[in-house]
Amino acid sequence: MRTHTFPLTLKPLLGTLLALALLWPTGAANASRLKDLASIKGVRTNQVIGYGLVVGLNGTGDGNNSGFTTQTLANLMGNMGVEVNSKDIKVKNVAGVMVTAQLPPFAKTGQTIDITISSLGDSSSLKGGTLIATPLKGLDGNVYAMAQGAVSVGSDAAPGQKKHLTVARIPNGATVEREVPVNFAGKNAVAISLDTPDFTTISRMAAAINTFLGDVYAKPEDGATLKVTVPEKYHDNPVTFLAALENIQVTPDAPAKVILDERNGTVVMGENITLSRLAVSHGNLSLQIAPDSESPVAGSQGDRLVALRQGVTLGEVVRALNAIGATPHDLSAIFQSMKASGALQAELEII
Repeated sequence: MRTHTFPLTLKPLLGTLLALALLWPTGAANASRLKDLASIKGVRTNQVIGYGLVVGLNGTGDGNNSGFTTQTLANLMGNMGVEVNSKDIKVKNVAGVMVTAQLPPFAKTGQTIDITISSLGDSSSLKGGTLIATPLKGLDGNVYAMAQGAVSVGSDAAPGQKKHLTVARIPNGATVEREVPVNFAGKNAVAISLDTPDFTTISRMAAAINTFLGDVYAKPEDGATLKVTVPEKYHDNPVTFLAALENIQVTPDAPAKVILDERNGTVVMGENITLSRLAVSHGNLSLQIAPDSESPVAGSQGDRLVALRQGVTLGEVVRALNAIGATPHDLSAIFQSMKASGALQAELEII
């Protein structure tokens, strides 16, 4: 068993020691970095969106029924000094598209980001087209990037597969024009948001941070939020402080959960999910979990019987059922019966 050494500067009370003993894991085999379990409040991606035109298509653009495309083209030509009536425009090499992108945190002016282009009208293909200059706006209405470039619909589809030609991408197709301000300088505290809210995990995280810093700086506000006071020595260097925090090892906890894909019989489950005593009959398949001292009750002739000891794990049950040829439908029905009877002490999700 691995032991954890606490700094000599700590002088916790007996109650604190008991709390740490209960919350701190006995091993680090399943430990993860804090940065893989949570995020710093304020550090996030932002969605940007814009409407534009893809030109240069080989007769696969929008038809005459897509009035927004011809109107946009007329407006564009007007801005370039060419006056045309949208009703007189009949072209099939232009498509109206929606352009979307993710603006990463700390993106700086002049950096490039990937964009996705999706057809809005009845264009049959965007292959070979070029997106003309399109402003990308945030929810606040400000322009954060400008997109333009030759679109790519990807490589040819495999034999027997239909290629999707009305959605395309442009790697590094937009240039950042405005930055989203994120500044931690001068802050006395930061908030950490847990990706999957859990009281045990957030308590372990607080204990790990306090142990690392040598005093009580981290306090959970709820099952998903942890407020960390910035130590005085890090006030002028918040980046170093946050870098140190995100690399702290924490062992996350999770509720018992079983996920069953009914289409192909794939079962995903947490460790140490056990089953209490039960007997299930489904068609000609019978499952019985009983103490070792009891003999299983045999089914009728031709039945497929699985008899297991009490305290068996769910993984062992799945392997036993698969061994006798249980179908995905059988697994789904049996698991739902287990859950309904109370024998399965875990959340069951069927997809």
